[in-house]
Amino acid sequence: MDTAALQWHGCRVVRGYGVASGRCASSPYPAGTISLQAPLFAQQGIDLSPYYPGTLNLAFADTRWRLSQPDAHVARLAWSDRHPPETFSFWRVLLRWQGCDEPVAGLIYWPHPETKQRHHHSADRLELLAPWIDGIAQRSDLELGMDPRCCRRIRPLALQARLLEALKFRVLASQDDFFTAFQPGTPLAASAFRAWLPQVMPQAADLDDAELINVLERARFLYCDGIGCDKTGQRSGLA
Repeated sequence: MDTAALQWHGCRVVRGYGVASGRCASSPYPAGTISLQAPLFAQQGIDLSPYYPGTLNLAFADTRWRLSQPDAHVARLAWSDRHPPETFSFWRVLLRWQGCDEPVAGLIYWPHPETKQRHHHSADRLELLAPWIDGIAQRSDLELGMDPRCCRRIRPLALQARLLEALKFRVLASQDDFFTAFQPGTPLAASAFRAWLPQVMPQAADLDDAELINVLERARFLYCDGIGCDKTGQRSGLA
C-alpha cells in the first residue's frame, strides 16, 4: 500500500451481532460466517488466513461511506443455503493506535447491503478483518488508514452545516424569491436544488434528498421566516 496517500480516520470498536465470529449463541452459523466463507473466498484468490475469523465493528462519528474500486470483489457467492447468494467487496487498510510499533494490515469486509438479507449495520459502521489484537476493544485512540480515492468519508451533519452557512447571504438578499426556483413542497424540490449546488458547493451533492430538503427548510426558517418575513417574502414588523 502507498501509506503516504492514506487518510486516517478516528474510530472506535462497537459491539456487533457476533455472527461473523460465531460468538452469538442464537446464530444459525455456530462456526461463524467468516470461517464458512473463507474457503470459498480462497477459491477466488482472496486469502483470509492472516486474519482472525471474525470482524471488528468500527464506528465513525457523523459518517457514511462511499466505497468504490475494491481491491477484491466476489459477486453472488452461494455460501449458505439459508438465503440467496451475496456479493462481497474488500479494501486493504491499516489500523493504528498510539504506541503501536507499526500499523496493522487489515481488510474492509463489505457484504453488499442490496444482497444481504439480515444483520445490516448502520451507515457509520465498517467491518474490519484483522489479526487478533489483545485489548483492541478497549482502545479509544484507533485510526483507520484508507485510500481516499476508493473509500470516501461523507459527514452529513458537517456538510449540512456548511451548506446552510453558504446559503445565508443569498437567502438574506433574495428572501422567498430564492426558494422559488426549487419548487418547494413538490417532489422536484430536491432534484432542482441538487442541480443548482455546483454553483456554490459541489461536495454537498453527497447529501441525500431528505438532507437537502432539511437544509432548504432550515435556511428559510433562519434567514427568512425567522427574521419576520410574511408569506410574500417581505419583512414584517422589523426595522
